[in-house]
Amino acid sequence: MSEITVEQVRQAGVVGAGGAGFPTYVKLSAKADTVLINAAECEPLLHKDKEVLKAYAAQVVEGLLTGMRLVGAKAGVIGIKEKYTDVIEALGPHLGKGITVATLPDAYPAGDEFILVYEVLGRVIPPGGLPLHVGAMVMNVETAVNVAASPARPVTQKFISVAGAVVNPLTLRVPVGLTLAQCVVAAGGPTAANPAYLVGGVMMGNLQDDHDAPVDKTTGAVVVLDESHPLVVKRRRTWEQIARIGRSACDQCSFCTELCPRYLLGHPIEPHRAMRSLAFNLVGERDVLGASFCCECNLCSLYSCPEDLDPKNTCAENKRRMIAQKRQWDKPPFNPRRPELHMANRRAPMHRLIQKLGLQGFTNVGPLSGALVQTGQVAIRLKQHVGAPCEPMVQAGQAVKVGDVVGTPPMVDGKPALGAPVHASIDGVVSAVKDGIVYIERR
Repeated sequence: MSEITVEQVRQAGVVGAGGAGFPTYVKLSAKADTVLINAAECEPLLHKDKEVLKAYAAQVVEGLLTGMRLVGAKAGVIGIKEKYTDVIEALGPHLGKGITVATLPDAYPAGDEFILVYEVLGRVIPPGGLPLHVGAMVMNVETAVNVAASPARPVTQKFISVAGAVVNPLTLRVPVGLTLAQCVVAAGGPTAANPAYLVGGVMMGNLQDDHDAPVDKTTGAVVVLDESHPLVVKRRRTWEQIARIGRSACDQCSFCTELCPRYLLGHPIEPHRAMRSLAFNLVGERDVLGASFCCECNLCSLYSCPEDLDPKNTCAENKRRMIAQKRQWDKPPFNPRRPELHMANRRAPMHRLIQKLGLQGFTNVGPLSGALVQTGQVAIRLKQHVGAPCEPMVQAGQAVKVGDVVGTPPMVDGKPALGAPVHASIDGVVSAVKDGIVYIERR
């Protein structure tokens, strides 16, 4: 069998399946000394990456080896939580020369790639940097599976955790373009009287009021909660409410900063300083500029703050303000010794986080359901990635088969723009192309 090429990965439409959606071919075109597989999966109640790693260990390792060859890495590491001893044991027969397993603490946010690189390699990515800046390239478990499959199969399927208030929490394999509601039905349906969908997870995910929104290549989970759950209520707050409550109640205790993962890495992000901007006009001062290095993990707002305030959204609002004003910190201060002093003692243990979030009543499992969920219609978004939206390559009435290209990135100066092609996920006929979506019906 011939070796997988970067171009094959590009044509297969492989993007970061962990949620970021960055085109994988770009990463594989770089150089690094180590490739990391991110199997940490630190969002509460989610089990997708662990389940995929256990069921597709050979494919994950093949994708890892391909990544190592393409970027010139001598080492490959699979980072997974130490509690998953069965998965670590199952990986043993598949590990080849230069590939090892690194065990991680059961803490949040172990799956953040900055934290992963530090925990596994002891390297600190500088503020505003990337793993490549310290010689590392990071891939999600499912991304590695898609890289391994890229010569034969483009990305037409997605693994997704369905958790929370559902009858049977599990991990599904679904065609790209299936609706979120169909995923919940496949998990036995909601048990909440008035269900709300948190897509991506309870910490970094977003409320999705359209339950018929389609799954795309970056959708990793849908967590169902009742509308009355505190996590949903907090996300329903408007910016005006967040600012008013924060301005009146923040007493600058600095817990949000002391437990901030990026601060602990030595970055100049201090959420308690950002909170000051709610009461004082500090635009452009250090208090606000540091917010540009916030990773929006939500630990400050959902775990650290004793007053239930929202430093994360305050930092996010400051970031938007700075972008609009074209302000940035050209030479941010950086303390690379801070992690060795504080990181190990200030982690957020998963069991405490689950209790703080009010999730301890939910079943915390997610076994993989092997069969592909069937559907009669899919909606394929033309933008499922970082970069330019794809241009449609099909029109209404056109017959398509699984794997046919239905959209490609536009050409810029004779080359494809940053992005990834999208493909039909079922056999059928294109029923419509509108609002950036290709609709396909099975016939």
